[in-house]
Amino acid sequence: MTIQEKQQEIIDEFEFLDDWEQKYEYIIDLGKELKGLPEEKKSEENLIKGCQSKVWLDAEFRDGKLFFNADSDGILPKGIVSLLVRIYSGHTTKEILDSDFDFISKIGLQEFLSPSRANGLMAMTKQIKFYAVAFQLKS
Repeated sequence: MTIQEKQQEIIDEFEFLDDWEQKYEYIIDLGKELKGLPEEKKSEENLIKGCQSKVWLDAEFRDGKLFFNADSDGILPKGIVSLLVRIYSGHTTKEILDSDFDFISKIGLQEFLSPSRANGLMAMTKQIKFYAVAFQLKS
């Protein structure tokens, strides 16, 4: 599946939810499905700066693709980062860098988040792009 197809799949999933309470619950459920990170990966190096909660994002480059895993000490941020992991994990650095984050506005996520959580979301997306740039330079 392409990044755009994964984004559309999430947009379609959110269209079936009637209100933000249901969307909120869905995001929390997604976070519960995230396998999380072992303690040694919850390092300062993997900590995303700018998030209200602690959010860690780890990236591994293998077979020409980036694979992400993440964790958070907050239930909502864990669900949000799980969406990003689902979309961007398993793609090449070029695919990630050529993609956008339009799905966030299409599901209305930024409108729902407090300003500090919206800043955290932007920090998560920037970190994914940062990893793509860093690993592109290595390959």
